[in-house]
Amino acid sequence: MIGTWTAPLIDGATREELLFSFDSGRAARLIVLPAWFDEANKLRHFTVEVMRRLDEAGIDSFLPDLPGCNESLAPLEDQTIAHWRAAAQAATEAFAATHVLAIRAGALLAPESLPCWRYAPQNGPKQLRGMIRARTIAAREEGREESSEALMETGRREGLVLAGWPLGATFFAEFAEAEPVPSDNQHHIAQSALGGPGLWLRAEPDHDAAQADAIARIIAAALVGGEAEEEEAQ
Repeated sequence: MIGTWTAPLIDGATREELLFSFDSGRAARLIVLPAWFDEANKLRHFTVEVMRRLDEAGIDSFLPDLPGCNESLAPLEDQTIAHWRAAAQAATEAFAATHVLAIRAGALLAPESLPCWRYAPQNGPKQLRGMIRARTIAAREEGREESSEALMETGRREGLVLAGWPLGATFFAEFAEAEPVPSDNQHHIAQSALGGPGLWLRAEPDHDAAQADAIARIIAAALVGGEAEEEEAQ
């Protein structure tokens, strides 16, 4: 379940990055594009549990680290959203993915060519505003004043460290405007369909088995259920 994959780097080279997967060579193969930054930490357990449930339903799934994420040795400050999109596309091709599950800001990377479930998709401007706000609050608690406007200007000009994540100027500028790409292949999964508030709203990383059951059931009904209906029709 834990291995590596060959990810493209921004300079044209490649690097082995961490991969968590359930791969039994089945027809339905799902790439998972997780939430970003602090939300990624809070939703990691949930994301893996969704994958476990999809495996039980007969669906392969792949959660690849992108360069600069998690255990990657590639510097985060060197990354761009455009390159992350290219890396996400490379991952779908490497694992012959048939579908995508994009969680929160992961929706910003979803390839247009594959059917995709977007779970509570988050755009770049909203998440960036939240990270900027958290920095200004932390500064105020330390007796310093930082304005959102000045931080945005600095970020666009030279990059910025937000909640411990060093974002380069190019990434920052892309993040400030990034929106999920509209596509007829995209299916929205609202938080209300899972029951209860989103786990990213909790103060610490947590898990909700019922929510994991719900999102896996939605996907399995479309993939495994759809295949069963086709077989009956034949």
